[in-house]
Amino acid sequence: MTAPRSRTRHALGRVLAALGRSVALFVPVFLVATFVTFALRSLSGLSPARIQLGEEATPAAVARVEAEWGLDRPFLVQYGDWFNGVLHGHLGTSWTNGADISTLIGAGLGVSLSIATFALLIGIVVGFALGTLAALRRTTWIDRAVTGFVTVISVMPAFVVGIVLVTVFAVGLHLFPSAGYVPAAQGVGPWLAHITLPALALSFDVIADVARQLRTSLIAAYSENYVTGAVVRGLGPRRIFFGHVLRNGLGPTLATLGLKFPALVGASVVTEWIFGLQGFGRFANDAAQAGDVPAVQGVLVVSIVLVVTFNLLVNLVLVRVTPASQRGV
Repeated sequence: MTAPRSRTRHALGRVLAALGRSVALFVPVFLVATFVTFALRSLSGLSPARIQLGEEATPAAVARVEAEWGLDRPFLVQYGDWFNGVLHGHLGTSWTNGADISTLIGAGLGVSLSIATFALLIGIVVGFALGTLAALRRTTWIDRAVTGFVTVISVMPAFVVGIVLVTVFAVGLHLFPSAGYVPAAQGVGPWLAHITLPALALSFDVIADVARQLRTSLIAAYSENYVTGAVVRGLGPRRIFFGHVLRNGLGPTLATLGLKFPALVGASVVTEWIFGLQGFGRFANDAAQAGDVPAVQGVLVVSIVLVVTFNLLVNLVLVRVTPASQRGV
């Protein structure tokens, strides 16, 4: 009983240590990133007065509107108030329509998170299967076929894939809706039907990256001394693969996924246009084009949180799953 408890405490200690390091890194990164993000307004030279009154507004009218928005106060005072609002979940008010930015982003983020999560799951499952198959059948025609397929899909733009999917599966076969979004609260079936094609369009890049990275990592793991030792001890191929090769080869693949999920959420604007979705990426694009600086700042803050949070989760999984990362290899 003592040994299992000791191993459990040791594993928990590693996880807590990794969590502590990640949080210690997150705090200064978040502070610097939010400061730079807020400073963008001053550097941009944009003003709500120009949006509301037009370019012909008089200096007096501009000063009046900026005073209403509190932009006549010292920069650090503005930043302090804005940062306090961010900590309480309030990202400010839109310059274009006066709406709460947190509400606007929340509506679009739900759409993008649904699609990005499904795309990531598809990419992980298919990429894992292809990468493992290529590694186990390395130097054979199967390996070459998988490598060729992965190379082809890696260079296919998501918007091209999206158009093809809509043409074939929505317009041609009528298997999926061609546009729109239904929240999961209104039914899992309709929700999945509306996010499947956009998720497939975004998943190709994830499939390619996961398959290539996993294949490379598994082949490298097979050449390590611990695999040779396992063979000498008489362990079977399946036990060697799952107990040694896979656990040590997962590290680089998981690290690759650390940046994939936030990228899927933020870079899906073209896909959202194709499928008629008002998601996070499209909201960010519209805010940037309109010069709505508070909305852009809110988008950047949410993006920072997504990147840091997902990487924190990946690091915790790395510590728990891969023996190599636990040894600092």
